[in-house]
Amino acid sequence: MKKAFHALSLIRRNGMQYLRENARIIGQFIFTVFFIALGIWFFHHQETELHQVRQTLSASGWQWLGLGILLTVVYIILQGFMYVGSFAATGSNVTLGDSVILFLKRNFVSVFLPAGGISSLAFFTASIEKKGISKSQIHFASSVYAFVGILSVVIVAIPVFVWAIIRGSIGAGEWAALLSVSILIALLFLLYKSIASQGYVYRKLLDRFPSLVSFLNDLSSNKIDKKHFIQVTWYSVLIELTGIAHIYIAMVALHQQPSLPAAALAYITAVIFLIVSPFLRGLGAVEVSMSYMLTRFGYSDAAALSITLFYRFLEFWLPLLAGAASFLLHINKLLMRVFPALLLLLLGIVNIISVLTPAIAHRLRFLEHFLPLDAMTVSNYFVLIAGLFLLVTAAFMLKGLRMAWYFAMALCGISVVGNLTKAVDYEEAIFSVAVAVILYISRKEYYIRNSRRLGIVGVQTTLLSCLAVLVYGFVGFYFLDQKHFGIEFSWKESIRYTFQQFFLLGSGGMVARDPFARHFLYSINVGGVASIAFLTYTLVRPHFLKLTQEEEDLKWAKGQIEKYGHSALDYFKAYPDKLIFREENGDAFLSYRIAGSFAVVLESPVGPSESLRNCIAAFDRYCFQRGLKSCYYRVPEEDLFLFPKKGKLFLGQEGVVDLTGFSLEGGARKSIRNALKKISEKGFHAKIYKAPLEDVVLDVLQEVSDEWLADTGRSEIVFSQGMFVTEELRHQTIVTVESDVGRIVAFLNIIPDYAQGEATYDLIRKTKDAPNGVIDFLMVEMFLYLKKQGYNAVNLGFAPLSGIADPRNFPERSMKFAYEKIRTFSHYKGLRDYKEKFSPVWHNKYLIYDQDYDLFKIPAALAKVIKP
Repeated sequence: MKKAFHALSLIRRNGMQYLRENARIIGQFIFTVFFIALGIWFFHHQETELHQVRQTLSASGWQWLGLGILLTVVYIILQGFMYVGSFAATGSNVTLGDSVILFLKRNFVSVFLPAGGISSLAFFTASIEKKGISKSQIHFASSVYAFVGILSVVIVAIPVFVWAIIRGSIGAGEWAALLSVSILIALLFLLYKSIASQGYVYRKLLDRFPSLVSFLNDLSSNKIDKKHFIQVTWYSVLIELTGIAHIYIAMVALHQQPSLPAAALAYITAVIFLIVSPFLRGLGAVEVSMSYMLTRFGYSDAAALSITLFYRFLEFWLPLLAGAASFLLHINKLLMRVFPALLLLLLGIVNIISVLTPAIAHRLRFLEHFLPLDAMTVSNYFVLIAGLFLLVTAAFMLKGLRMAWYFAMALCGISVVGNLTKAVDYEEAIFSVAVAVILYISRKEYYIRNSRRLGIVGVQTTLLSCLAVLVYGFVGFYFLDQKHFGIEFSWKESIRYTFQQFFLLGSGGMVARDPFARHFLYSINVGGVASIAFLTYTLVRPHFLKLTQEEEDLKWAKGQIEKYGHSALDYFKAYPDKLIFREENGDAFLSYRIAGSFAVVLESPVGPSESLRNCIAAFDRYCFQRGLKSCYYRVPEEDLFLFPKKGKLFLGQEGVVDLTGFSLEGGARKSIRNALKKISEKGFHAKIYKAPLEDVVLDVLQEVSDEWLADTGRSEIVFSQGMFVTEELRHQTIVTVESDVGRIVAFLNIIPDYAQGEATYDLIRKTKDAPNGVIDFLMVEMFLYLKKQGYNAVNLGFAPLSGIADPRNFPERSMKFAYEKIRTFSHYKGLRDYKEKFSPVWHNKYLIYDQDYDLFKIPAALAKVIKP
């Protein structure tokens, strides 16, 4: 009982803390759910009118629809001019093309963000920053854009509301909405004035959020050019007039009596609700408010809803689709993978809903002249099954499976034919064609092959299952007693009903009269579903290459490293865990390992400088032909030019100590001097073992290594470092720390480093009872030894995540936050702090990849390749 009470109090305490920290988000979510629920309630209570709406929309004037679409293009261009003017008002210049793309992308993401349009203003700044415009200027221009967008609503609303007051067609709700927007404008203006003059709000923000100081100073220093501000306002007013024109066109296109005052007031009311709606761009709220306002002007419920939906198509759905297209046109790789999968998911839902909702009667009557009723029934089943399979295929599309792409194309084809032959549902068929077109455009993104061997097994198993169930079914039907179904089955009927049950195509009028008959049908259904599911799994299961390396390739690679090596990591490029790729008749090579569908390359190619790019291009072709994706791990900044069209992610920094200037003198080295003195006083000393090492020494080093692994709970890792391999260490120089009786308590091995004048080490291990500071002692002894050997630098290795001073994108911001704030990553910070004691020079390292989507999977691939 006491434990239960403690658990409840813990949940209550943590729950209250969560509510306090996320009150704003929770409030927005509740507000959003309210609007969506309002929309659902509204459509539910308009069921009788919804049947009329479809007929009304299908009878709309196509020439007016074309005019509305043309006006939507004008609307998008005006939005671009608004951005151009907003940047000009803040002293910056952007092109109309960049501005239109910026609007389309932000408009697209605003649908899915809390606080919609306002939240979207923080996105897609990178392309503008590349033009030399600072982030603070971009945010300031975006603020001007948002402010004017609200201001123009009030400017247009004032004459409309004055007219409505005279006519008496405005209520308390509309007044409250207009007053809310006016207050919002006033608050925004006062907020800007306070920040610009460094007044009360400015001081409060600095007290609460000191990190905002640079942003607020930039914001307060920006001045608005009045001429361009007026220009932006004029563009925004034209956008409002375009919206009113869209409603007027909708009235004419739907053969309703057009009314400019009704269009103006309905538009203003809807936009006000759009401004205060926090999510999905007013979905539900706009439909309710606009339809209600139009009914106040005498339009029927069905007519008002039809006009609203026509308007939303022109001002919501078309810009939304254009925004999606803007990502595709700029080849945003993440969207190229995710967007088709989302469309497949949506098509699956559309197919299922289309089957479950009643068909349009006059279309069915038209189709009956060409197809029998049984054919239409079968089409319904095929569309339903295609819908269900589309939902599953969408998940496999995210994995980049080539076979999933073939499945998706086939299902789109089935959807096109099925929707046309079940009830002439050309809307669903057109959507299926559009999805197929998107799939074709993005076909190169689906490269992972299926396992051919497993696919053959799946086909064979399915054929055998079909044969077994076929025999089971038609024998069962033929010999079943007539009392179970009330039918005396012929051989032909037995075969037909077996296939129908196997492929879940219905019973064709056959009714099971008892539990035995129902169980018999279920057994055929289960056999069919299991066989088809197994076939699908075997066809889409990815094929993972498992290659082995030839000893001759490793020897050849070692020879090329001796000729062309220039990196501290080159030694590991011919390590036994690696695969070697060399271009045909070329002198350059890449060292890599395969993990799942990724070929992870260690750093850059090795070879003549003129051959490096060709080697990378050849390897990428090699990977594509085998259904692999290439990525390059720990590429130095000076080699980035080799990957001009690939993505680049900052990983961390590599430290190099300058031995020519290294000294233990000074206050910064006091802790190291103290550690060395204590260890020396305890009788410990350093010893150098040069190659070749004797077995007895190697055995002792093995014991120290095993004890260190057991004590730290770690396991050996490879790829960008080595593991304890006796024959490798036999040919290396070892630095040890030993007691006065010759017992080794710590060691490190010096490995080949092919950077000019540089040396490095690999393993650094100690016993459980080694004295504190022994690693410092070992490192300093290594420095002194290498300095005597004529080296002028020592590579200390990699410090992951460290050194991100100014993150440029979301992944880098996430890495910086994890490095600085999350305790799980604190060991990376400790590693950096330890190496910092020796005052190294830090060099940036990067991950090179093809698509943004790859970043979700590369960490798992890296975790696999480091395992022996």
